[in-house]
Amino acid sequence: MTTHAAHAATALERPAEQQQASRLPAWEQPSANIREERDAYVLELEMPGVSKTGIEVTVEQNELTIVGHRSDVQPQGEAVYQESHRADYRRSFELDPSINSGKIHAKMEQGILTLTLPKAESIKPRKIQVAD
Repeated sequence: MTTHAAHAATALERPAEQQQASRLPAWEQPSANIREERDAYVLELEMPGVSKTGIEVTVEQNELTIVGHRSDVQPQGEAVYQESHRADYRRSFELDPSINSGKIHAKMEQGILTLTLPKAESIKPRKIQVAD
């Protein structure tokens, strides 16, 4: 793994709930995908049943916390078999200092929350001009 790729893998460090699982209430943990782009990391979380108004995204002391509240729609009829839970979603990540947390952008579309986590200017590749 190159140094840059190793840095990308640690930009979003171990999920914070693994560090403090015993202190959290029972929440459903949404599936996540993380990819690196040139100027940012992109975090996608699957949260079916959550609307834009049901999302809370906070950053506190380099910890990114995402909470998704499902809309409380009562199904019609009597459940015969049910695998889905009515629980809300919660997931936390420890942010690497290479992320500019003041410029995080969030978008919710079709049950997928997409967070764009811009890289700090200090780690972005830049071209240096050679003086005459």
